[in-house]
Amino acid sequence: MNDSWLEISCDVPVELADLVAAFLTELTGIGVCEDNRTVDAFAPGEIPHMTWTSIKAYLPADEDPAPKMARLEEYLSEVGAGRQLARPTIATIRTEEWSTSWKVNFKPLRIGSRLLVVPTWEEEAALPGDVVLRIDPGMAFGTGGHETTRLCLELLEQIMANNSFSTAPSLLDLGTGSGILSMAASLLGAGRVVALDIDPEAILVAQENLLLNGLAEKIETGTTPLEALNENFDIILANILAEELVRLSPALSDRLNPGGYLILSGILTDKEPLVLDGFKPHPLNHAGTSRDGEWSALTYRKPALS
Repeated sequence: MNDSWLEISCDVPVELADLVAAFLTELTGIGVCEDNRTVDAFAPGEIPHMTWTSIKAYLPADEDPAPKMARLEEYLSEVGAGRQLARPTIATIRTEEWSTSWKVNFKPLRIGSRLLVVPTWEEEAALPGDVVLRIDPGMAFGTGGHETTRLCLELLEQIMANNSFSTAPSLLDLGTGSGILSMAASLLGAGRVVALDIDPEAILVAQENLLLNGLAEKIETGTTPLEALNENFDIILANILAEELVRLSPALSDRLNPGGYLILSGILTDKEPLVLDGFKPHPLNHAGTSRDGEWSALTYRKPALS
């Protein structure tokens, strides 16, 4: 892995945080993080209203940041709608410093009715029936704390609980990041699981997490593009940007087995119409929309063979 990274930091009004985070994710191809506040208060009513926040994104240290910084400054000028936003800053940090910041902000998290996500440096007592996922996110996206990942996990748990498949369903996790969705699927009863990501760094992180959870022999990982796959799956999870989901819609539909489920996440709510329109030409039924904050997830099902 890279020993150092370029950290891009943007101070923006809180109402622009999700938009800027989505733009930075697309710009860098790596997950972003938002600074947590240190709060000295005894009750929620005593917490002062936050009007500004800091969004951070990362680039490899050996990459020339100038073109992307220019695009970022142009975007901030457009989205700021006349506000005097500060120019983004950039600094070199070591991987260890980034990891330490995650350890401060990432705590055990319960999702859905059974999933318990626990960072490797924390201890949390599991309840009977809990499905425990131990995670070290490294430089990859996916701790369960972000709305897009949480929506995927909740929908996946619902599908697995109402399993309509005659055998353990096969599953494709596209844009696996830390591997959290693949691991949850395997522990919830999926059969063959394939976890793919275009970022080799993410695959390394996912493989480390698979080892931590004793799943290295059960989940296949790789950087194979979706369009290059020649097998179909009963469930496909795709937690990537809305525009990329639309671009990949033909391949996503083709790779889904009849009767199978497709979960699409990473969609800002104002991009829902874009994704819905992009999937209309394909033989899929829109089964539902879930929302959390500014983010949406869409569930599709392919009609079973008659």
